[in-house]
Amino acid sequence: MPIHPNQPDPAGPDHTDPASEDAAGPLPGASPPAVPPAGRGPATDEQPDLGGAGGGPAPSEDEYTAELKELEDRWRRALADLDNLRKRHVRELERERTAERSRTAAAFLPVLDNLELALTHAGADAGPVVEGVRAVRDQAVNVLELLGYPRHAENGVAFDPARHEVIGVVQDPDASPGTVVDVLRPGYGDGERQLRPAAVTVAKRE
Repeated sequence: MPIHPNQPDPAGPDHTDPASEDAAGPLPGASPPAVPPAGRGPATDEQPDLGGAGGGPAPSEDEYTAELKELEDRWRRALADLDNLRKRHVRELERERTAERSRTAAAFLPVLDNLELALTHAGADAGPVVEGVRAVRDQAVNVLELLGYPRHAENGVAFDPARHEVIGVVQDPDASPGTVVDVLRPGYGDGERQLRPAAVTVAKRE
């Protein structure tokens, strides 16, 4: 039903229409709402990153490429150093093994020499004890050969200063001059892996 102009508003004298308030603008004395600047989002406590953590310009693609190349070069040098270290370790280990094997075999030579001496004194005796000593001698010689030190006790071969040590020179018409007449002490090994040369007598040269 229509409201008479003289009748009071049913909503009460304090009732205001929100639409009318928005149209009329903010109340006198009220602060206007904060409006963010154009082109920016809502205001936050975090500051935008303007070019890296240090605030400087971002590295260029060329700088990234140079740094990657430097890291790759350092990686390759490290691999090369590691490979050289491995090879040097292998060489040193093999050298130590060879030296230790040579020392052990050289320490065993006096035992073998005593077996040789016992067989020399036995002469042509074919008793079981002599045969046992000869078997032990042959076994010891075989062990040294397996270690890389073959036995050299050949007569009638040409004298070789690398394998023979001259103990004496004899006149032997049945032997060619400069050849080995008799082996007084067998030699073991060859070249750089020689335990000792053979002690021999050599036919006199004319």
